[in-house]
Amino acid sequence: MPSKNTIREYDAPAYYHVYNRGAGGANIFKDSQDKRKFMSILERYLDETNENYLTFDIELLAYCVMNNHYHLLLYQDSEPDEITKLMRSVSTAYSMYYNLRYKNKGHVFQSVFRASRITEEPYLLHISRYIHLNPRTYKTYYWSSLKYYLNTTPPNWIHPDRIVDMAPELYVNFLEDYKDRRLLLKEIKKQLAL
Repeated sequence: MPSKNTIREYDAPAYYHVYNRGAGGANIFKDSQDKRKFMSILERYLDETNENYLTFDIELLAYCVMNNHYHLLLYQDSEPDEITKLMRSVSTAYSMYYNLRYKNKGHVFQSVFRASRITEEPYLLHISRYIHLNPRTYKTYYWSSLKYYLNTTPPNWIHPDRIVDMAPELYVNFLEDYKDRRLLLKEIKKQLAL
């Protein structure tokens, strides 16, 4: 039986939440250099001005790179197989880098990337929030696209404007509201267990 969210046929135009983690739950981004390398690989394949590499017709809308996993929110406009090509290229390039740097052999990622199609606009905004709230220190976490939602001008290969058209302070309130509701629900569950 296929695993949940292991889509193999994609649509275009369409939005996808794409994610993967380290094999066996291991940390695959051990330091800033690893995270920087992963982001530079994404840039290599998404920056249309890059003449040295084949680029893919996909927009990166949001991201978060944690120690043992990553989340990407992607939009593909015309070719249904672009996500597969992009993620295969990114995974291969990062795995080669990782195995060489850490003298490792074998799989770096737990499996082939997972993807969930996003079909409703409110859910698209919710996924951006979910991605940005991944780190506990989400407001200051460097390896997330949150800064591009709040005021920092994004590079030409990151496109938060496709999702968010609210003022930065409203987006912060949107994040805080969800975080506060999750904490309240956790506290209620804890009290009910008494």
